[in-house]
Amino acid sequence: MERGQSVYKFVDKSQQELQAMFGLTDWIQTKFYQEVKEETKLDTIPPLLKFGLSIEQIAEALELDVEQVRQAIEKQGQQATESNS
Repeated sequence: MERGQSVYKFVDKSQQELQAMFGLTDWIQTKFYQEVKEETKLDTIPPLLKFGLSIEQIAEALELDVEQVRQAIEKQGQQATESNS
């Protein structure tokens, strides 16, 4: 079985079902969960900027380093420029 194919077994499962299957502690400690959690935080940065929050306020609210927020803003700006080309 190719890597990644096994995840398709779980596409119809809710977060609660997956937590019950793997155990809450196990689920939260997975690399996948941690990566999704961080991506979700990074995806909230542009709306928070539009609301007028500073980089420092965003970092504090999302429990991220200021540098992580700056890098995310820069990366998202580059992606927006590339998609408009």
